[in-house]
Amino acid sequence: MAEAGVFLIHGLGGTQYDLGTLHKQLTSAGFITHSIVLPGHGTKPEDLIGVHAEDWLEAVCAKYDELSAQHEELHVVGMCMGALLAVEACKRQRHTKGRLIALAAPVFVDGWSVPWYRGLRYLMYRMPRLTDRWRVNEEEPYGIKNERLRAVVRAKFAKGDSFAYSWVPLACVREFDRLRRLVMKGLDSIECPALVIHAREDELTSLRSATFLFERIGAGRRTGQAQMVVLEDSYHLICVDNDKEIVARHVVDFLGASPCTAAVVREGATCSASARTLDMLERACALLQQGAFAALHQLGTADFAWYQPGRNRWSGVFRGSKGLSRLESTLAGRANFEGFGSPVFNAGVAIVRATLRLGGHESRGAIAFTVRRNRLVEARWFPDDPVRENALIGGDTPTDEAPPHARRPAALVQA
Repeated sequence: MAEAGVFLIHGLGGTQYDLGTLHKQLTSAGFITHSIVLPGHGTKPEDLIGVHAEDWLEAVCAKYDELSAQHEELHVVGMCMGALLAVEACKRQRHTKGRLIALAAPVFVDGWSVPWYRGLRYLMYRMPRLTDRWRVNEEEPYGIKNERLRAVVRAKFAKGDSFAYSWVPLACVREFDRLRRLVMKGLDSIECPALVIHAREDELTSLRSATFLFERIGAGRRTGQAQMVVLEDSYHLICVDNDKEIVARHVVDFLGASPCTAAVVREGATCSASARTLDMLERACALLQQGAFAALHQLGTADFAWYQPGRNRWSGVFRGSKGLSRLESTLAGRANFEGFGSPVFNAGVAIVRATLRLGGHESRGAIAFTVRRNRLVEARWFPDDPVRENALIGGDTPTDEAPPHARRPAALVQA
């Protein structure tokens, strides 16, 4: 198929609901999505007894082969244990015809809610009869920081809803641990570009897991094949929690589709904004009209970043007050934005049409402002004609070499 495919893999004891509405947003962005029901899943928890890590891997690799024959470009995305399976499958299949995305991958089980006696399970693994009978129950906070959504999940479990298993056998956790050990080996052999997304407050697995993958997949920083996004307002289930829109936007963007195009052009969805948000955006546009990029930091979070695309001497990610000051000094008297249109809102993103003035020339496009609690989280410029803009600015910047100020493990890290 000419359209790119995306292979979505759910987590342990879960279903496609682990990934929330990500499949819908990927479809809106022009991708064809495919999912899988892992062995032992989709029925009852008892069916996990006797299922081994190799069974999950064989199922994923078989599905990968099937989809690979259908698509010239195929991306692999996994959530929780599904992320471990995605990583291992890409390793074993020598995946190069698309990208890899690991969402909340539990390489280490060391989150803040994991009990101190977690290591005792390895002793229990030596007693097969016990591991088959012992249950590991799903408990608060159910991987969700959003209290309203957590209450919904609690009610679903109470009713016995089949959206996820309320418990898994200890024998299944043993196989999960075996899978983790497999994933830790040979990560530098993965050749495809990879994105790792993880919540700072993940209760199951700490940022140590994300950093481990980021630094080792495709030799990480050495080859420039890995990116990492750290979320600030979610627990483990990042595709359904408070940061779900941020997750979707980074996923769609990483896979090569403009998130603002997906939101505005394909869906045409809009939502209202508060007077404070509209005032903040008006002030941001006024600063951009003056070329006062550094002053944008006053309207944003501490880690606010401006993303300047393309392959030219201005390209890069300018983060925080120092990054924005560097951008302003670089563009001093050379560029500013004018001709702003009315903002269009969708899922926490405000799209504003604008024109970038470059001396006597102009480049039309749109700015995507990500807004949270009436503060700017990031801003991305999307020129209508990137090739022409590169020619106007000049000074080619290699795509595999991010500017020094972009190299830090904050909201977005690119090696």
